[in-house]
Amino acid sequence: MVLVTLVVVGHAIGLVEATQGSHWVYDFIYLWHIPAFVFVSGYLSKSFEWDRRRMKNLVYTLLVPYLIFEPALFYYRRIVVDENVTGPLWIEPHWTMWYLIVLLMWRLVTPILKLHWLFLPLSVIVSLAGGLWDTEALMFPRFLGLLPFFVLGLHLKPRHLAHLDDVWVRVAAVPMLIGIGVMAVYTDTWAETALLWYDTGYNDLPIDNEIAFQTRLTVMMVGLLGAFAAMSLVPRRSLGWFTTMGGATMVIYLFHGFVIKTFKALGWPEFTASYPSLGLVLTILGAIALALLLASPPVRRVLEPFTNPLGWLESRRHRAHGSTAPAAAPAAPAAGPATKAPTAGAADPTSEAPPSEAPSPAPPPRVDSEPLHPGGPGATWPVPPVAAGGGADPAAPPAATSSDDRGPASTP
Repeated sequence: MVLVTLVVVGHAIGLVEATQGSHWVYDFIYLWHIPAFVFVSGYLSKSFEWDRRRMKNLVYTLLVPYLIFEPALFYYRRIVVDENVTGPLWIEPHWTMWYLIVLLMWRLVTPILKLHWLFLPLSVIVSLAGGLWDTEALMFPRFLGLLPFFVLGLHLKPRHLAHLDDVWVRVAAVPMLIGIGVMAVYTDTWAETALLWYDTGYNDLPIDNEIAFQTRLTVMMVGLLGAFAAMSLVPRRSLGWFTTMGGATMVIYLFHGFVIKTFKALGWPEFTASYPSLGLVLTILGAIALALLLASPPVRRVLEPFTNPLGWLESRRHRAHGSTAPAAAPAAPAAGPATKAPTAGAADPTSEAPPSEAPSPAPPPRVDSEPLHPGGPGATWPVPPVAAGGGADPAAPPAATSSDDRGPASTP
């Protein structure tokens, strides 16, 4: 729930680009947020195989939502919000939709990537080379650029993540995040905000070619450290209703863009330009409230069928069939103990629970549902969900160098 809420905050900040501090908040979130989201996605994809059940699940929870929401959000932005968005539908994912199709492609190659740990260093090389691509077809540069975080999630085991509970790790996490916060103030001095999106080609960046690879590697290292620092500080125990809401990440991820764009059409950027500080605070608080509203049980019940229409229709058919079938005879007593209930991480319909292994010193960190994280939108810690932006004026986020605008006009 934490990660998907940050997705909403990051996109909402695009409405207040002229406000004091928005550039820093935006860069701080995206220095580590997307890496964390992708890492959790990989962690939750460990058990994915090319079998009929999992392939069907992939179609139901990622491909079908992408085919539906890609044109829905595209035409909403063009017709209702009057944004000049262009590009072929589905071939070039628009705004938040990129994570659905990229996660689907990562899942398809998961059985290969998890064969050997050598795919991890190889994925780093692939990521660095990904900056040589400038195409937006299926967001392939992001598929390559963020690949190391996904592969790392595939290969780390619960016993490895258990070290995030160590006292020294949690103590070090605080100054680590503070240091990243300081780095975010000077993002455009040592890097470029567009590098945080992992979709901008080196040729489109005002960085010398000879240091472009080094700069991307630095951004990746900072993102990884920030992701683990943040995960170590997330409580492992259940937070009650807040944890329960984490199962609605797909709803939050797919629908928050419509609300943000509606506020843009209503003139929220103009209001915040007149009241910069107040506008930024209200926007952040409003984004958090929006995430909680979309995850609330009443709203979730109404919107969830749209996030997986085929699965919803199939479940209704099964229920209807069961209601008309004759009562079944009492089942014979089970010979063994009852089957263990699925873990919280399995709640995400697109996630794949990691294979079992020997007991570890401590349980793995809890994963927040991700709207499109590893297992797809809606997982729990070590889970993820989505964003992007960049400029020279520290008071306002600089203009994006990629085809999408930063914030709500950008990718997660």
